Formats: sequence, C-alpha cells, structure tokens
Amino acid sequence: MSASECTTASPAGVTPAAAAAVSAPAADRVGAPWRAPLELTMLGAIWGGSFLFMRVAAADFGPLPLVEARLSLGALILLPLLWAARARFSLALWLRIAGIAAINSVIPFALFAWAAERAPAGIGAISNAMTVMFTALIAFLFYGERIGPRRLVGLVAGFVGVAILASGRTAGASVWPAAMAGTTAALLYGIGINLVRRYLTGYPSGAVAAANLVSGSVLLAPLAIYEWPRHAIAAGSWVSAVLLGVLCTGIAFVFYYRLIGRVGAARASTVTYLIPLFGVIWAWLILGEPLTLTMALAGALILAGVALSQREVRRQANR
Repeated sequence: MSASECTTASPAGVTPAAAAAVSAPAADRVGAPWRAPLELTMLGAIWGGSFLFMRVAAADFGPLPLVEARLSLGALILLPLLWAARARFSLALWLRIAGIAAINSVIPFALFAWAAERAPAGIGAISNAMTVMFTALIAFLFYGERIGPRRLVGLVAGFVGVAILASGRTAGASVWPAAMAGTTAALLYGIGINLVRRYLTGYPSGAVAAANLVSGSVLLAPLAIYEWPRHAIAAGSWVSAVLLGVLCTGIAFVFYYRLIGRVGAARASTVTYLIPLFGVIWAWLILGEPLTLTMALAGALILAGVALSQREVRRQANR
C-alpha cells in the first residue's frame, strides 16, 4: 500500500484514498511555499465543517433525507467530470460502483447523520479519523498486506481512543451510540477504500467520485422520499444541507484532487489531522458545544494512531 492509498476518508465519502487509488495526476510542486499549507488548512476547515452542518441539519431533515440531499447536490457539482468520461462507464462498471457506493457513501453518511442528531459534532469528527487504521486492518485481513510494528501500535492506540470516546457523556447522556455509529462509518470507509483500489483502479478519479454519488443518490431515493419530513424545514437547516452537499461533498473533492496534483498525495493526506481539529473548533465556536477531556484524550490517541499508521506506510513505500 502506498502512502497515497492510506489517507483518511473525507466526510464527503469521496475519500482522498479512493481518489489516489484510481487515477491521480502527477505532483507538480511549483508554486509559492505558503500556498500548500494554506490550501490544506482550508480543506481541513471545509471537511471539518461537514460535521457542524450535519449537526445543524440532521434534526430537521432526519438522517436519510439529509444524506439524499447531500449525495444529490454533490453529484451535481461533479457531474461534468462524469460526463467527460461517460464512454468508459459500462453497465457492468455502473453496477460495481453502485455496490461500492452503498458501502463507501450511503451507509456511512447515514450513520454520521444519525450520530449528529444524538451527540456533539466533535464525536463524529474524531471517530472519522479511524478510517486510516481500518483501511490498513482490512487490507491486512482480506488482502494479505503487511501490518508493520508502527501500524500495529497505531491500531491499538486508535481502538483505545475509540473506547475512551465512547465512554464520554454530554448533557448527562452517554455518547456511546453516536461514537459507535461514527466508528462503524469509518470501518465502512476503510472497506470502501480497499474495494476502490482493487476494482476501480485506472478510471478517472473525478468521474468515479461523481458516479459514486449519483449511484448512492439513486439507491437511497426511495427511502429518503418515504422519510422526507412533513414539517417545514428551517432556513438554517436548508443552508447547512446545501453547504454539506455543494461545498463539503462536491467542491472539496475537486479542491483535494487538484491539491494532490500540486503537492503529491502523501503531503495532501496530512489534511487527516486537521479534520477532527476543525470539527471540534467549529462546533465550539458556532454551536457552543464543549470540548471535554474525554474527547481531547480520545482525539489525541486516535490521531497518534493515524500518525503511526501513515509513517509506517511511507517507510515501506520508500524502501
């Protein structure tokens, strides 16, 4: 596994790892030295903001309608990329993408939205970082890829972090269900990344991402329509849903893909560390949600696990 193939899953569900695993451009590092750090920070802020938007909109929309809006809006943004490569997408490929979309987008999105109804936004943002470790674990268990000592320690640190995160409470209520939902979503992202690497390699990354979102939207539409709220949806919830789909799911992927082309996938993957940080910061600044000691300790352990996992991958790639 290369460094580019073990990055985190974005909250968009269109994972950076999946982007690197299909067809990414060669890195072009020409440019002002401050530009890449600024763009990485902006991308981390956008993807971290997705948990804020879910927290605001989920209570009004409900998980499934919110996910449908997110998938549909994200697909609209990426549709030109799919149209440009449409000749390469056979019926068999569409069926394959639809199956992967259920694992890599529809179900994880729904789990994160369900969690956002029940716990602070930071819980989802922190548990999302487990994707890196689950990707490595799935590759080891099912595809025979090696887990070195650093990555093994990283896995242990990550799982301890999840246990600590799940033990926390907010407003007197346990966050365990939400933490488990977020962790399960991260596991599904890890499975999805491995499936993309093995079955969609060689296809244009942007087109695959668009097809993933289109397929997910079609798959979920019947349930989302059935569950669509009968009450009027608040303006703030609509704004959050639109930003979640257009900015965090559509535009952010294009932004990330271009960043890979400029600085390389390994460097671009460091956005992993910024997503939970911004997820917690936005929830604190805008919603007044507290950063608890449990969340801080769990986040530190999970991010340490991510760092160890990525370091192991890069060490192997450089041999």
